[in-house]
Amino acid sequence: MNFDEIIERRGTHSNKWDTMESNYGVSPDDGLAMWVADMDFRSPDCVIKAARKLTDFGVFGYYGDYSDYNNAICWWMENRHGWRVEPDQIFTTLGLVNAIGMVLQAYTEPGDGVVIFTPVYHSFARVTKAAGRQVVECPLALNNGQYQMDFDRYDAQMTGREKIVILCSPHNPGGCVWTREELRQVASFCERHDLLLISDEIHHDLVFEGYNHLPMPLAAPEIADRLIMLTAPSKTFNVAGNHCGQVIIPDATLRARFQGLMKALSVSPTIYGVEMTRAAYSPEGAAWVDALRAYLEENARTLDAGIARIPGLKSMPLQSTFLSWVDFSGTGMEPREFTDRVLKTAKIAVNLGPTFGMGGENFLRFNIGCPRSMVDEAVSRLQDAFSDLQ
Repeated sequence: MNFDEIIERRGTHSNKWDTMESNYGVSPDDGLAMWVADMDFRSPDCVIKAARKLTDFGVFGYYGDYSDYNNAICWWMENRHGWRVEPDQIFTTLGLVNAIGMVLQAYTEPGDGVVIFTPVYHSFARVTKAAGRQVVECPLALNNGQYQMDFDRYDAQMTGREKIVILCSPHNPGGCVWTREELRQVASFCERHDLLLISDEIHHDLVFEGYNHLPMPLAAPEIADRLIMLTAPSKTFNVAGNHCGQVIIPDATLRARFQGLMKALSVSPTIYGVEMTRAAYSPEGAAWVDALRAYLEENARTLDAGIARIPGLKSMPLQSTFLSWVDFSGTGMEPREFTDRVLKTAKIAVNLGPTFGMGGENFLRFNIGCPRSMVDEAVSRLQDAFSDLQ
């Protein structure tokens, strides 16, 4: 597992590298791609071997008998997260953004409100709007450089039209790991307002030393009848292109409703997605993830140290994920100016803060799931781009 290896992704139909010029005006010839949330690392050997075995076999017919796949998911959740999942609770969708769209179709009607805690992963709002539902932004409070929830404010915002809450746990883009108490506050909020809770826990495997991710079913088992869990191997093992995600529903009544939609849409995963997930959720995959987390944690320290040397810039302390959230408000610059410096002067393609909703206006998101040499280069470029502040 050589995370320092430079892998040439340009010209491979990589969204991250091959569309950054059309999206951000940053040429892949001399720019750095630090936006789309996939990593520039090879997947673990166990995953690659599973894909190669399928390819070498050369017959790609319909897949049957998902028991090994489901059992691998159950093994992973219990051994890595202490969360016991039953195989019949698992549905497989074409990734978790697809899953959110399906959940909205299954449990809400056009015009219903969908609560999100902003700034947050931009696809939550995008899919909600596309489904004809109303986005209800509940802004996170920024206290001592970390996000916190303000449920007194959120309670006052509710109108009765809201039907669903989407929680990102761990949080993207802030990288914070919600505590048991915070998760229980979310659960109580859902009970008070009779809301279904979607807990998107896609980043749950990439939690840094000193922090512990708690799956929502363990934090608040009393809300099992209003809980839909979303998990996937895509971020953990860098297999996002498989579009293979899991919807895990503890409650039988909610399960039956979602199963009906699955059948109506005839949704099923690809054989590569199934076999690569089964291979990833294994002891060999677990060892690779442990090494990855240590590498990402050092990448975060490297970026944070470089950012700290630039007056006016501050990165949010990263507790999980490979996505660093950097605050530029201390520069006194308008968003357009600091964004231009990053995109045009430093030539780094990053996600723009406003796309994450209220509270993101003065931030940019940097993907540090890459060889450390790229993080070093990004730090050098940022320091040059803001050299007049130093």
